[in-house]
Amino acid sequence: MQTVYIAGAEPQSGKSLVALAFMEYALGAGYRAGFFRPVVARPGDDPLTGLMVARYGLEQPAEALCGVDGETARVLATEGRTDELLARIVEAYERLRETADFVVCCGTDFQSIAPMLEFGFNAETAVNLDALMVPVYNGAAHPPGQLVDVMRLAAESLAEQGCPILAHVANRVPARDLESVRRQAPSELGEQSPVLVLPAEPILGRPTAAEVARALNAHRVFGATSGEERLVTGFRVAAMEVPHFLGYLDEGCLVLTPGDRADILVATLAANEAGTYPHVAGMVLTGGIEPAPNLRRLLDGLSVSRVPVYLAEGDTFSVAMRAAGVRPVLHAGDERKLAAALGLIEAHFDRAAVAHRLAAPRRRRMTPARFEYLLASKARAERRHIVLPEGTDERVLRAAEILTLRGLADLTLLGKEETVRRRIGELGLQLDGIPIVDPMTSPWRERFAATYHRLRAHKGVSEQMAYDTVADVSYFGTLMVHEGLADGMVSGAAHTTQHTIRPAFEIIKARPGVRIVSSVFFMCLPDRVLVYGDCAVVPRPTAEELADIAVRSAETAARFGIEPYVALLSYSTGTSGKGEEVERVRRATELARRMRPDLPLDGPLQYDAAVDPGVARIKAPGSPVAGHATVLVFPDLNTGNNTYKAVQRSAGAIAIGPVLQGLAKPVNDLSRGCTVPDVVNTVAITAIQAQR
Repeated sequence: MQTVYIAGAEPQSGKSLVALAFMEYALGAGYRAGFFRPVVARPGDDPLTGLMVARYGLEQPAEALCGVDGETARVLATEGRTDELLARIVEAYERLRETADFVVCCGTDFQSIAPMLEFGFNAETAVNLDALMVPVYNGAAHPPGQLVDVMRLAAESLAEQGCPILAHVANRVPARDLESVRRQAPSELGEQSPVLVLPAEPILGRPTAAEVARALNAHRVFGATSGEERLVTGFRVAAMEVPHFLGYLDEGCLVLTPGDRADILVATLAANEAGTYPHVAGMVLTGGIEPAPNLRRLLDGLSVSRVPVYLAEGDTFSVAMRAAGVRPVLHAGDERKLAAALGLIEAHFDRAAVAHRLAAPRRRRMTPARFEYLLASKARAERRHIVLPEGTDERVLRAAEILTLRGLADLTLLGKEETVRRRIGELGLQLDGIPIVDPMTSPWRERFAATYHRLRAHKGVSEQMAYDTVADVSYFGTLMVHEGLADGMVSGAAHTTQHTIRPAFEIIKARPGVRIVSSVFFMCLPDRVLVYGDCAVVPRPTAEELADIAVRSAETAARFGIEPYVALLSYSTGTSGKGEEVERVRRATELARRMRPDLPLDGPLQYDAAVDPGVARIKAPGSPVAGHATVLVFPDLNTGNNTYKAVQRSAGAIAIGPVLQGLAKPVNDLSRGCTVPDVVNTVAITAIQAQR
């Protein structure tokens, strides 16, 4: 699966041409191509999307090929709800991604006040879509040296955001500057990302008379349709007398004049036919005033009907201002421009360089927005039944409503039914059909007591002790999972970790082949999701246990779409340090490699060497993991628990977990400080674990 994200690094860069080029590339390479726009002004009315649908026969309607409309994007961004905006875009993109193996994304259209802020938003969106960025530059706006500087600065900005670059495209480069740009750019930007240089094409750089009319919401009142594809080179507002005005006509200009200026209308059309004046692209009559019938009769009898004449509402000044802001756009029906664009692509688009870069291996990054979407889609695909013991907790109940509305899991709440129903009513939630089981009065209590007595009699548990114990919601919920009456359990919003997981250790126990039950946290940082293990269960693992934790953590990461690069952490990197603690991590690394020789895994590594490419180049050159670890295994509980809490509070990360790994059936814990989204995500994770 390949995704390229085309974004203008500045206004009027011509990214539509580049999007067309990559769609042509995908078609030629035999891909099943898709097209996507994260934000469009009006879904279903985007010219570029319409072109892609028409030319490539895309099966989806145009409305399905965009994330959100422009007004929604503006409101969410203004209110600081960027995470929600990105989540909506990711959800729409992932739906499309299921139908294509090569997706071309075309970024926003520089409608914000600050272009660099918009470029930053496009970079952030590309990271969340796990796409390769293709920044496009307006070569006509800069001399060669300055253009290369702009490209270098953009490359540095993208690198800071962790956004990989597929290729730089210098578009609309004047013919005189082509060789200079092609020579200077690679030396400044390096050879890793190719620089594609496309020359300026006049046909693509100017709007047609029909495009201007569409933008003005004007309709044709006179002239042949064949003249509507003439290129507009400029605008002339006719307000003076005819003898003076005729001297201002230029080749390809569009004349704007009030609709009651019959003299200007007749003189312009006559001048166009005379052959002694430049040919105009058309006329726009303003004020909504149509030519008088007698004038129309006169014009119909003359051979001047080749020039399109349009009628627009509004005064001449406002119409002229709107006309001047019209930018050329590729439309599905504009065969002339489309032919020019395809000819330019065939002659100058370096397919070999693009193919080489696409074939290069790269490490995938999971972002919080994509992670949350994948959790929901995986859970929804194969729904499981999860029991929630804390049936009166507000956060749990609000999460239960969300989970039910989104179809992520079937749920059972534990607690006294009257109390739980009253709490649901107080909160105004829609949970009418959800089952509620009271452990004190449930007919399952006798059955569970017998099971628990059988499992724990060797520990001195009597039948009466078992009967009393299973009335506890944590034990009752765990026994529901053990007996197959639920697929998993999530608790801990109002109970300690020990209260939640002890019943699982006593009743469910570990899967065959698992040395020790451990845990991970999914740490959702602003631009990535990391896996931390073990930060909640095993106080001081042996080397053998630490190796098992590393392998299980990698398996958990892969199950949830995170490409595992495993770092076993210590206070020393490589062979630089000695001591019992370092040797334990070194021994664990050797054992883990034997268990999973296919796994990218290294240790001992310090945290900075594990996650920072710059530090990794100095401390651990040649390591297959250093600098880009996604799974970080801590040497003991003290280190892991303190680190995850420090990152959570200091870096503003969302910590989902602890997620237990190695149990025969899934039971997971919540933090007592959890939020509603934490509960939703943990239930989704538990449901996915239960799918195996």
